Amino acid sequence: MSADLLPVLPDDIFKLVFEKSPGSLLVKGDAPRFTIVAASDTYLDVTSSTREAIVGKGFFEAFPEDKTLSDDTNARIIFTRVVNTRQKIDVPAYRFDVFNTDTKTYTERHWSCSNTPIFDGDNNVAYILNTVVDITDEVRAREASTENENRLLLATEAAAMATWDLGLLDNSFVCSPRLAEIFGFSADTTVVRENLQTQIDADDMKNIVVPAYHKALLTGTYVYEVKIHLPDDSLRWIKTQGIVVYDDKKEPVRMLGTVIDITDTKRDEIRKNDFIAMASHELKTPLTSIKAYIQILTKRLIPVNDSFVNTTLMKAGNQVTKMTDLIHSFLDLSRLESGKLQLKLDVFNMNELVAETIAETQLLSPGHPIEFEPGRQLFVKADAEKIGQVIGNLLSNALKYSDKDSTITVTCTIENNNVKVLVTDNGIGIKAKDQEKLFQRFYRVESDKMKNISGFGIGLYLSSEIIQRHRGTIGVQSEEGRGATFYFTLPAATGI
Repeated sequence: MSADLLPVLPDDIFKLVFEKSPGSLLVKGDAPRFTIVAASDTYLDVTSSTREAIVGKGFFEAFPEDKTLSDDTNARIIFTRVVNTRQKIDVPAYRFDVFNTDTKTYTERHWSCSNTPIFDGDNNVAYILNTVVDITDEVRAREASTENENRLLLATEAAAMATWDLGLLDNSFVCSPRLAEIFGFSADTTVVRENLQTQIDADDMKNIVVPAYHKALLTGTYVYEVKIHLPDDSLRWIKTQGIVVYDDKKEPVRMLGTVIDITDTKRDEIRKNDFIAMASHELKTPLTSIKAYIQILTKRLIPVNDSFVNTTLMKAGNQVTKMTDLIHSFLDLSRLESGKLQLKLDVFNMNELVAETIAETQLLSPGHPIEFEPGRQLFVKADAEKIGQVIGNLLSNALKYSDKDSTITVTCTIENNNVKVLVTDNGIGIKAKDQEKLFQRFYRVESDKMKNISGFGIGLYLSSEIIQRHRGTIGVQSEEGRGATFYFTLPAATGI
């Protein structure tokens, strides 16, 4: 823009173009006075000034110089540099408090400004266009973000938690110093992701980490627990949690997460599982003896034909059977969490296993009707004992949470090359908020209807783990007060 044009512009056009512009001030390049030629309405409002009070005055007559400002924000120094260097100079951010004439108080505001030279016909700096923009909201948002980051940093440090950032496109990896410490190095050690991966237990890397990574790309959530080997040959456990960040095309570009050392918790779990296994194993022998004595008594007392005695012995036998099943569940729980649960795979007919399990269940609950129509032959390759345990658990739950005269329905079908078993009751049902937690270890629904029903909350957890180890799925469909359908699927056996 040439300064020669300014004097010849009609006043009304000048006011339209300049005085209504956002936050603008025009000063002459007559250093060191820098006479104010024009000011926009916004500029006057921000500075609580009037056009009559400042136009024609030197800039520092209208706005006394604040000599405490740095060279980067001092107006006199900046204007002088614009004249001398003939270059535009920007001030990204500075503080200027606005005076409120109503409350007679100052409000803290933050601004950015640009100072653009305007040349005359001789190519000298005739004017400086000073334009300001209110950036208070951006500054406060940045300050809030910094405060949140500091709080997060304090929280992660207090929790001895490490953070990491993985670039999925360039394989870049950034982490906090705590990650090096968790893997057995000093905090100032340069961390290389590939080196850390070699410290993860080989089986865990193959069976846990790799599947969790691929699952995260689909679900957006990354979580696993694994063992790691430290440089001193000690064994530790870590838990990793993270999320996937996507671009505007919904393509995964980054993963962000945390790592925490859970060794103490894992060792407590191992000690607890060892105790459960030992106690359960010791209880098996006396229970076996009690069951044998009850069977002998039952046979010896057949000639007596005392209905009270026979009923009592039958109930005692049922209670021993329940106790035995519970002990087996605790043993399976300890084996499962120590990685010692073994599956004996064989091909069998699912309909036959369901029918056998129903017959065993009705021995314990003879008055509760269970309907089952086997239909076509459905074969799977699985551990029949463990799958029978799952079916028995689902039947037991259906019996416990429904009225004695209501019917339990069991169905076997084939869906997408998977055998599906469904157990449906007309009982109390399950709230939606509880359904996703039902298969967690030791989880029990809390309600008045449930408080008198016994259980430890391990049956569904074990069932879920058993089905998952067979590469199947398990779930529930329910509405509160309208019964529930628990189901699981297993891959159908091929070549049968």
